[in-house]
Amino acid sequence: MIVRQLTCRGLTSHLCAAVRLNWSSPKMARPSSNLTEFREDFAKAKHIAIITGAGVSAESGVPTFRGQGGYWRKWQAQDLATPEAFSRDPSLVWEFYHYRREVMRSKMPNPAHLAIAECESRLSKQGRSVVIITQNIDELHHRAGSKHVYEIHGSLFKTRCMSCGEVKANHKSPICPALEGKGEPDPSAKDARIPVENLPRCDRSGCNGLLRPHVVWFGETLDSDILTAVEQELEQCDLCLVVGTSSVVYPAAMFAPQVAGRGVPVAEFNMECTPATMRFKYHFEGPCGAILPPALERHESEVI
Repeated sequence: MIVRQLTCRGLTSHLCAAVRLNWSSPKMARPSSNLTEFREDFAKAKHIAIITGAGVSAESGVPTFRGQGGYWRKWQAQDLATPEAFSRDPSLVWEFYHYRREVMRSKMPNPAHLAIAECESRLSKQGRSVVIITQNIDELHHRAGSKHVYEIHGSLFKTRCMSCGEVKANHKSPICPALEGKGEPDPSAKDARIPVENLPRCDRSGCNGLLRPHVVWFGETLDSDILTAVEQELEQCDLCLVVGTSSVVYPAAMFAPQVAGRGVPVAEFNMECTPATMRFKYHFEGPCGAILPPALERHESEVI
């Protein structure tokens, strides 16, 4: 059972204890890097869950804002991606997200995104399912053609009204006139100080409430409906892939180890080992765009 009452970087004490218990369980033997063996498991799988993280999008040139150098002006993401920051300075936070939205317009899905989308389409014709569970907010899986996608951290291209709560897709560029040309990341750039009434507003009749990015900020609870759906997918999957994720951000870091714990093959595709690597049956090291497509290409046993 996947634990659902979690917050981004904000586990309660009893959940932390559960996580520690999970990680202290006996480890498997060193994972295999035998692609032929993995392909045999792939050929038999009927319900495949693919968990993706920032490493997939990084290969498309998407800034991760994690670790050294992950700054926008003088701030790191965790300085701005909080409800408190938005309440304190919505103009500054919207500048940051406007910059990220505009950057994404120049980025394209890479071979890993495309391989996942092609695999999903191909296997659906065989009565098999592929579900993508992503921590990324860039919508590159959608742009690659994937249909069955759960964005557990939300999307850069959706907004939520602070007044009426409406969630809506929004691909406008700029998202509002006052943000045009704003969001320069240079540390010497001056803050725009946009009046709150000129920031993105709800267009629902009679509302006009302030909009915020529909993303999960630090300290916020993930959508319980999405986590329930993800839990159901993970409980029925018979093969799980972990692609381009550090396996340190909860609750996603718990997903694959729990799947492996019930004996389901889990394959990790990443640039390096992670804290979860030794829990998995397979580990393939290298750029996701290079190592994932051969793993997901049509198997000789496929009739379609």
